[in-house]
Amino acid sequence: MAIQRIAVLTSGGDAPGMNAALRAVVRYAIYHGVEVVGVRRGYAGLIAGDFVQMHLTSVSGILHLGGTILKSSRCEEFKTSEGRQRAIVHLDRGQVDALIVIGGNGTTTGAADLSEMWDKPVMGVPSTIDNDLYGTDYTIGFDTAVNTALEAIDRLRDTAASHDRLLFVEVMGRDAGFIALLTGLAGGAEGILIPEISGDLDGLCETLVAGRRRGKQSSIVVVAEGNETGGAFAVAEQVKKRVGLDYRVCVLGHVQRGGSPTAVDRLRASRYAAWAVQALLDGERGKVAGEVKGEPTLTPLREACSRKKDVDMSLYALARILSS
Repeated sequence: MAIQRIAVLTSGGDAPGMNAALRAVVRYAIYHGVEVVGVRRGYAGLIAGDFVQMHLTSVSGILHLGGTILKSSRCEEFKTSEGRQRAIVHLDRGQVDALIVIGGNGTTTGAADLSEMWDKPVMGVPSTIDNDLYGTDYTIGFDTAVNTALEAIDRLRDTAASHDRLLFVEVMGRDAGFIALLTGLAGGAEGILIPEISGDLDGLCETLVAGRRRGKQSSIVVVAEGNETGGAFAVAEQVKKRVGLDYRVCVLGHVQRGGSPTAVDRLRASRYAAWAVQALLDGERGKVAGEVKGEPTLTPLREACSRKKDVDMSLYALARILSS
C-alpha cells in the first residue's frame, strides 16, 4: 500500500534538534507528495487524537529552536494495551498510513509496542541527550548537551582556580555516562564518575591528593547523576571524609536540555529524519533510523530500546591518563 499520510510526534524528554527533525520529516515527506499530520503532546496526544495538519510553513523558522513545537509528555496510559488501542483508533480515523516518533529510549519502547499491535508501519528517529539508544553512534541533542556542559565547566574552572577550590559538577545521565565522559575529557576534568564503571573513590582521592602535592590547587570532578556512589553531593561528601578537601557542588540539571541546537545536531536531525521518511517510502517498518561510522543504519525498534549501548572505554582510559 502506498503511503499517502504520515503522522509525526515528539515524546519523552526534549532534546535540542527535535524541531530540526520535525522540520525535515514534514518537508521531506511533502517533497515526495506525502501529507503530514503532527501529533501534539506525544503519546498522550495520540491517545486523545490531538492531530494538526502540517504544511511547509508549519515548520518555518524552527530549525534553530530548542524544545519541540509539538510539545512532549510522558504518558503512563500508553504503556497499557488499552491505551495503545485508543491511539490506533485515532490513527485509523485520521487515515494515517504510517507513524514517525522522535524521542529516546522510552519513546522507542512505546513505538515498538505499538508496532506489534498496529498493522501499519512505525519508524523511530533517535533523539535524546543521553545518547543511550542502541544502533546509532549519536542521538539528536547529545552534541548540544555536551557543549552546554562543557561551557559550564570552563566557566567553573575559572572560579575554581580563583579560589583554590575542588568542584564537583553533576551532569545528566541516569543510566548512561556518555555526557559525563565526553564533557570530562574535553574539559580536562581530574575525575569522571559514570554509571558504567564502579565508582573508584579511592583512586579518585589518590588523583586529587597527588595533584595537590604537585602544586595543583583546584580540580574539577564530573559526576553522572546515575553514578552508583550517588550524585555529586554524595560523592563530594565521601571524598571530603577521606582526604579532608573542602568542595563546592554544581548540578547542571535541565539546562543541558535547552537552548539552540549545535550545527552538528541540526545536521544529524535533518539526516536521520529524512532517512526515516525515505525508509517508509521504501517499504521499511519497525526500525530506528540512525548512523554508525557515518553511514545510515536501520535498527529494529525493539533492539534499539532493549540492547545496552556501551561507552567508549578507550576514551575513559585516555581521560584517566591525561588527568594524572
